[in-house]
Amino acid sequence: MRRFWGCSPPAPPRSVHEGARVQPARSTRRRRGQSARGGAGLPRGWRRDKMVSPGALRVVRCGGGGQRGARAVFSADSKYLLYASGDFVKVHSVNTEETLGLLCGHADLVTGIQLNPHNHMQVYSSSLDGTIKLWDFMDGIPIKTFTVGSKLLALYALASAEDSVFVVIPKKGERDTFQLVSVKLPKGAGQDLEGKELSVVLDGVGASSKQIAFGREDSYVVSVKDVDLQVYFFKQKLLNRFSLSTAKTKGDNRFSCVVCHPTEDCIATGHADGKIRLWRNFHHKKGYTYSALHWHHDTVMDLAYSLEGTRLLSGGVESVLVQWHNESSCQKDFLPRLGSPIECISLSSDGVLCCTLHTDNRISIINSNLRFSRSIQGLIKSRDVKTGLVVDPRTKALVLNGEPGHLQFYSLQTDQQLFSLDIVQRQYIHQAGLKQSDLVKVAFSARGTWLATVEESEEVADPELQLKLWFYTEETQSFALNTRINTPHDNHITDMCFRDMDELGDDSLILVTTGRDCVFKVWVMVGDSDPEAHQSVSWSCDFVGSYHNYQATNCCFSEDGSLLAVSFEETVTVWDSLTWDLKCTFCHPPGNIRNICFGRLTCSKYLIGATDYGFLCCWNLLTCALEWNAHLNVVVLQPDPLSEHIAAVSWLSKESSLFVFKPSEPWPVYIQRNLCKDKILLAAFVPRDEPEMISSEKYLWLRKSQLFFLTDTQELMTLSTKPLEERLTPSSKQLAVEESLPVTPFSVLLGKHRRQQAQEDTDLGKPVVHNKQEQASPAVKELLHTPAHVLPSASFLCTIFINSLLISKENKSAEEVADEVEMESEKAEDDSDEEDVTEMEQQDTSHMELLGEITCKLSKSQEKELRKIRKMDYSWISAF
Repeated sequence: MRRFWGCSPPAPPRSVHEGARVQPARSTRRRRGQSARGGAGLPRGWRRDKMVSPGALRVVRCGGGGQRGARAVFSADSKYLLYASGDFVKVHSVNTEETLGLLCGHADLVTGIQLNPHNHMQVYSSSLDGTIKLWDFMDGIPIKTFTVGSKLLALYALASAEDSVFVVIPKKGERDTFQLVSVKLPKGAGQDLEGKELSVVLDGVGASSKQIAFGREDSYVVSVKDVDLQVYFFKQKLLNRFSLSTAKTKGDNRFSCVVCHPTEDCIATGHADGKIRLWRNFHHKKGYTYSALHWHHDTVMDLAYSLEGTRLLSGGVESVLVQWHNESSCQKDFLPRLGSPIECISLSSDGVLCCTLHTDNRISIINSNLRFSRSIQGLIKSRDVKTGLVVDPRTKALVLNGEPGHLQFYSLQTDQQLFSLDIVQRQYIHQAGLKQSDLVKVAFSARGTWLATVEESEEVADPELQLKLWFYTEETQSFALNTRINTPHDNHITDMCFRDMDELGDDSLILVTTGRDCVFKVWVMVGDSDPEAHQSVSWSCDFVGSYHNYQATNCCFSEDGSLLAVSFEETVTVWDSLTWDLKCTFCHPPGNIRNICFGRLTCSKYLIGATDYGFLCCWNLLTCALEWNAHLNVVVLQPDPLSEHIAAVSWLSKESSLFVFKPSEPWPVYIQRNLCKDKILLAAFVPRDEPEMISSEKYLWLRKSQLFFLTDTQELMTLSTKPLEERLTPSSKQLAVEESLPVTPFSVLLGKHRRQQAQEDTDLGKPVVHNKQEQASPAVKELLHTPAHVLPSASFLCTIFINSLLISKENKSAEEVADEVEMESEKAEDDSDEEDVTEMEQQDTSHMELLGEITCKLSKSQEKELRKIRKMDYSWISAF
């Protein structure tokens, strides 16, 4: 019998009767020194020549994650917003709400973004990879890369420092201790330079960029950490330290953020107890004073002064932006209900716009009058993704937990949230320890017409459960609630799935739920007999199944929908979906079943299961026997809906590894160890719109579907066979840029003229001829799409631009060109009478063409002879 991944052969097949427990196949003995939770190294007996090399597959971040405290930056004209997203810096249009481009090049998380104070078309970025990059952010071109050699946790660029920037780095030899240093940026011809010349400015600073601020005219720098405040004056080289004593002031006095007044010597600090302190006279160690502002009930997470310093903005966990006037507690304005706690606050250089970054990756853009303008929503970071990664069959969007009580539909193509569906329909209160309801399970029908959701309270002993069925309506382009079922199970619902039988229509729709109350329930649609009911159908329970009073943990249907597999702790049961008879059971102790799935297409006769004790098992449904098993601690088991491939992600020794296999083959198709640094919790295959052209045979499993996975830090990643590239295609990026450009009167006039000309040609029956040169003129494209600051003078471009708009004549032979020149010279000698005759002849010809007459067209030589005949004098004929 075949061995799979080097495991022991399975036990011989045996028939299984209803209600009888299956004895496990012959257990595999562990080798000495091998753990029961997945072993070490390769699976036993697996020959190295069978391994598939990782090859050129790359792990690419798609969205999610966090900003790590890096404030967003507005461009000088306030048209663009630049913010950190994982390893990238995203350039976003403020007007069109579109992502125009990505600045790709860092190998680790971006921790700081700063406009170049000497060139506002350039931007600096720092990263944990130890590099500082200078970009032309309009073109997405890296200009310089400065290698510092140490992790960079924050970045500051000052106008007073022409050839240096300030960064926060870890102090060598000490743990959790950081320094503010000045890095001299060398000048050189190359693109990659070494920035090794460092000067320590402050010791014992905080790791967050919000804990350091530079004062009026960059004359001093302020740092806060714990209950200590440091002020360093550059010219005097003087350092003053201040400490808040817990005995004198009640409450938690720890500093959380700091900001300096732009025109006065005033420091504003935020604290963990919700207070804001304004420090003055800090030039003297004993003569300093401070006043307090208090509205926040929890930690003040960030502060920002307006351009003139008359307003102070603050934000925290309350999701409220507070605006303080004239440093008075009595004069303040509020912008509430921003969705989630405010992480960072940024202001544009002209003071017109404000930007707030939130803990769930939401970005809000606010006007200076404290009016909400628009929101940038990518992959919203929730408290806990309990729903898993689900693909919407209609839009191919990823569906998962969003803001509390909501379901987010995330577009992978545009990196934006399509819409958010309020499931719980209750106001969420941001208060620690309060038990509230949240969304825990989601399932779609095969065509995406029906959506099933489960919400439950956070009570462990006696949770409140609700099962809701939603129907998609074309009129509203959204889901409407059809049925609400209170307490569908007596305990937590562990899994649910629809019967995937698309070709049979809604009449065959079945929903199955499993629960810790040791039963699984089958829900079907029934006609509503109530004449006053708003909908014609509703859902009700049709069957309840159990097995030896074990807890039901997982469920799934076979590809044709004829079989239902339900796991009960260590046992997998298989049921007939028509009669609900128990057909067979499989068991593989020790360990409960963690995941199950059926094979697809040519592998539909197999059932795959993973246990929480480190085994991956494959059962043959025709022989009711264990086909093979592997010693692998699988945490994610995800089948591809368009092929026979199944992806299994294992977690061992702080390392996530990917195994792609077919249940019918004796070795994996693809293996990649150390897939990412974080633990992978969820995965999903998303069908491609068009199959991708893949030359390598070992990557064919990515041809029809793309694999996405979510880490424990809620970063969404994918595997790509292409090199590291931008998320947006050049065409979509160019479209976004064109839509972001203002509409000028000339463009409106030109567009109107072209539409009128095309309409007239259509009305006259003329074919619409498009100018090829107009469509693909390099001069026009370069002129319209090149940034203005790198274009040559207008006088140089004028001739090229005008010539590109002219319509060139068709290519003619040398003989035709010579005849044409001679005809033009002869034409100049003709008198006006001949011109009138010619015009009349042309008019007559046109009438003949309308009547359907066919005229002969003369050649060039014939027309030349005809003109000679016209010039001859025939007056002598009159004598006859």
